[in-house]
Amino acid sequence: MIFEHFAINVNNITDKVNWYVKHLGLKVASAQTEPPFMTFLADSGGRVFIELYYRPDEAITEFDEQHFLTFHMAMVSDNAEDDKNRLVAEGATFVEEVFKPDGSHLVMLRDPWGMPLQLCQRKVKF
Repeated sequence: MIFEHFAINVNNITDKVNWYVKHLGLKVASAQTEPPFMTFLADSGGRVFIELYYRPDEAITEFDEQHFLTFHMAMVSDNAEDDKNRLVAEGATFVEEVFKPDGSHLVMLRDPWGMPLQLCQRKVKF
């Protein structure tokens, strides 16, 4: 089998989608204009990897109430320091950064709504 996507029930879906498109370079691969507003986002390589949707009748994911390692979205960064500074200037919150013994630089942020977002500048690519 091949992984298709991971889905998350969120509020403020339009604001979240717009922020990720504008600041992470994601693209909307498909969007439903009526409830539950299922929106599939693709990375810069064109691969769909996440679906955001809004179902108020089900539990909304409250990221601020969870530790950032419970769940996070990780993105490849060619320059984690520059991306960290740019995203913080656009409303993200800095959480922590780790410099791994192999030379990798990992930065944990929270988007403006609290969802954990990790920037991965790997010395050795997976």
